[in-house]
Amino acid sequence: MTLRVLLADDQALLRGAFRMLLDSADDITVVGEAADGREAVGLTRELRPDVVVMDIRMPEVDGLTATAEICADPALRATRILILTTYETDEYVARALRAGAGGFIGKGIGAEDLADAVRTIADGDTLLSPAATRSLVARFLATPEAVAPHHVQQLAALTPREREMVAAVATGLSNQEIAERMFLSPFTVRAHVQRAMTKLQARDRAQLVVIAYRTGLARVAPEGGADRLP
Repeated sequence: MTLRVLLADDQALLRGAFRMLLDSADDITVVGEAADGREAVGLTRELRPDVVVMDIRMPEVDGLTATAEICADPALRATRILILTTYETDEYVARALRAGAGGFIGKGIGAEDLADAVRTIADGDTLLSPAATRSLVARFLATPEAVAPHHVQQLAALTPREREMVAAVATGLSNQEIAERMFLSPFTVRAHVQRAMTKLQARDRAQLVVIAYRTGLARVAPEGGADRLP
């Protein structure tokens, strides 16, 4: 299957470079380019790409606002957002997650890594490292006022195993790492995680992380690490 990608960046030279990098992959094709957030939203609705590679700082409408608008549209639920920016700050990463982005990487990424990032996001996984996930949750997401009542109610629909999987995902572990720790197959872990995402109406693993901490299913340990609840 060929992954369809939309590029959103206000610098034409960078868009051209990213297009060349991605089009060189056999399983990826760039279907469109946007110079600002407003155009990115319009083209996403028109072209329905699998992944939007989104810059943050753009004129008219910025990338985070465009991300939130795309992710809030039920008709675009299948589209994933990969934030690609030079501004790799904790605040921007947290805002990107809250807006619904599935990943956040810097523009210094290499060609092969960029293609892998697109594949990872398209597959519904988050691209944040465990350390970055814990840091973001500790600073921006694990606050009492962030708890969403409807998500707390939805937790009741999860099986004990699914709750355990969501808590593990919240620490930033990959499916492979969870499988190794729980002595399960990666396929079994993925199935549990996917079912939990469906029940919690999470677009991707990044949103699953946010829900886990907002609802108290996972919490930040006093020393700043991530701790799982029973």
